[in-house]
Amino acid sequence: MTLDITTLRVAFGAIAITLFVLFYTVAFRQTRSAYSAWWCAAVAFFFIGSSGYLLDGTGHQVWANPLSNTLLVLGTVSVWAGARTLRTSKPAWLQLSAAPLLTLLASAVDNPATNTWSGGPVFLGMMSLTIGLASWELWRLPSSYSRVQAPLAVASGFLALLYLGRCIAFVAGGQDGYAFTTYFGSGITTLITMLLLVVVSFSAAALSAEQIATDLRTRADRDALTGLLNRSGFLDLASVQTDRLARTDRPGTLILADLDFFKSVNDTHGHAAGDTVLRAFAAACAETVRSTDLVGRYGGEEFIFLLPGASVSRSEDITRDVSMALRGHSTPGGFEMPTVSYGVAAVEAADYDLDAAIAAADQALYAAKASGRNKSVRAIRPAGKGPGSSAEPPPGPLRVPLAPTVPPRGKQRPLA
Repeated sequence: MTLDITTLRVAFGAIAITLFVLFYTVAFRQTRSAYSAWWCAAVAFFFIGSSGYLLDGTGHQVWANPLSNTLLVLGTVSVWAGARTLRTSKPAWLQLSAAPLLTLLASAVDNPATNTWSGGPVFLGMMSLTIGLASWELWRLPSSYSRVQAPLAVASGFLALLYLGRCIAFVAGGQDGYAFTTYFGSGITTLITMLLLVVVSFSAAALSAEQIATDLRTRADRDALTGLLNRSGFLDLASVQTDRLARTDRPGTLILADLDFFKSVNDTHGHAAGDTVLRAFAAACAETVRSTDLVGRYGGEEFIFLLPGASVSRSEDITRDVSMALRGHSTPGGFEMPTVSYGVAAVEAADYDLDAAIAAADQALYAAKASGRNKSVRAIRPAGKGPGSSAEPPPGPLRVPLAPTVPPRGKQRPLA
C-alpha cells in the first residue's frame, strides 16, 4: 500500500502530539528548564502546523496554509531558542519573530486560496535557516557538555540541508519541477522529517535526563542557603585541586573564615537576619575570589577557601577584600555586619596534604579568635609536620578595619 501525503501528515501529527505529551511529562515537569520549555513549544507548533495542511483543498486553505507555514517556522525558531539557552541565553524577541513574520507575509500575498505552496521559497528558506542556526548552537557547546549534543547537532544539520535543497529546487524549477517533485516532494520530506523528529526528540529527552542528573549533583554539592559548595562538595573538589597542585608543584592557600559573634546576631535580630548575613558573606566571596578558587560553607557560620596558585600574602589581601565587600552589604534591620576572623595556611608546605592544611588553618583561626577577632592570622606550617606546627599570629597580623566588633552576649568560647 502506498502512503499518500495526507496519511503521512496524519501520522506526523500523531507522532508530534505523542512526543509532546512524553516530553512534557518526563522532561519539562522535572527540569523546568528553558531548554525543555522551548522544545515542548516546538513540538506543539509542529503538531498544529502539520494539522493545518489537512485543510488544503478546502475553503479554509486561504488562512490554514499561511498559518501552517508560520507555525512550522515558529517550531524551528523554538528549537533554535532552546539550543541557544544551553550555550548563552535566548535570542531577543525581534530575532524570534522575524522569520515567522516574513513567512506569514510571503504566504499571505502569494494567492493562498489556490496555491498550496504560497510563499514556498520564503517558507523553505526560513526553515533551513532556523534549523541550521539550532544545529550551529548545539555544535558550539563544549564537548564535555553532553554526550548527545553531537547527534542532535548532526541530525539538525541534516534537516537544515534537506530544507536548503528543497528551497533551491523550488526556486530553480518551481513546485512542479522534476527535481523538486522527485527528490524533495512533500511525501518524501514529510517521512524523513518524521523520522528525524523521533531521533531528535529522543536525543533531546536524553539531554534533559542529563540536565536532571546534573541538577541533582549540584544540589548534593551546594549549600541551599548560600549557594556555595557544602562541606562534602568542597572537600571533593579541593582534593582534586590539591592533587593537581602537587603534580604541577604550584603553591596554594587554604583559608578558614568565621563570622565573629554570629550567635549574637541571631539572638538580637532573629534567625532571618542571621541568614541574611550568611548570604551576604557568600555574595562578598563571589565578588572577590577568582572563578578558579573554591569557596564553601564549612559548617554554621564557618567558611572555607582553597586558592590555587595564590601565595599566603596574596590570600591575606583577599581576606581583607572579602571583609570590605561584606561591610558594603546592607541589612534589612539596619544593623552592622559582623566582622570576620580568618586562619590562613599554605598548602605547599606539607606534601600537599589537604587535611593537614585544614588543621593548620583551624589553629590559626583559633589564634585569631583568641587574640581579639577581626583579623587574619597566618599558620606557621600545617599541623603535624615537624616542629613549630602551631599557629601563631605573625608580627603585625592583618586587621580589617570594618564595623566595630559586636559585644558578646553572655559567656562565649573564643571560637564562635
